Amino acid sequence: MRSIETCFAPPLFPHILTKENFSVVIVDILRATTAMCTAFEMGATEIIPVAEIEETIKFRNKGYLIAGERDGIVIDGADFGNSPFNFTREKVNGKKIVITTTNGTQTIKAAHISNTVVLGAFSNISYLTDWLAKRDQNVVIFCSGWKNKFNLEDSLLAGSLAQRLLKMGFESDCDSTKGAIDLWDIAKVDVLAYIQKASHRKRLQRLGLDDVLEYCFTLDTTSVVPLLRNDAFIDAMK
Repeated sequence: MRSIETCFAPPLFPHILTKENFSVVIVDILRATTAMCTAFEMGATEIIPVAEIEETIKFRNKGYLIAGERDGIVIDGADFGNSPFNFTREKVNGKKIVITTTNGTQTIKAAHISNTVVLGAFSNISYLTDWLAKRDQNVVIFCSGWKNKFNLEDSLLAGSLAQRLLKMGFESDCDSTKGAIDLWDIAKVDVLAYIQKASHRKRLQRLGLDDVLEYCFTLDTTSVVPLLRNDAFIDAMK
């Protein structure tokens, strides 16, 4: 029987109990994983995540677009930040992208202990669920959180995804997974109303970057499953 474990923040990841044959689902709803799913939907061919801003420089001369932010602010020299709305078909179709973000790309780096790392968001949740269900692997849902702390938005996705996987024959004896599901059951009645209390929602609002909120919680706006291969994400659906 395949299992589901949930990790609410990066400092907890070294302590996961799932040790063999598992897929890691990276979650950073506001906004990195949502944005990267959108980029692939709009025709991007490859996305390389890097943890440090300095790492982006070497890619510019290779023709990559640079996407980067820290604390929500676009980094110097980047073509755009990590709003899903930045990744239009006109800008990214057929392009390769390198991206660095406050939380998501740091989480991706930590997840390299698994041979299977994919990106999860509400925007690809149905395709991701089906893809995971077809694999003979346990699943660890890895929430990026905010600066190594728990956050609400990623935990809601963890609960929603875990609930779907349980219906597909997975099992879980993980209290974090059960807690995430309970949180999702509370929030799903009106998720946009619930997420108003989230600290990052308020942070984006102060920066004038909260125009993406509804999109980030809309189901299945993309038909992609970004899969990490040789340090770069590709779309596993192609």
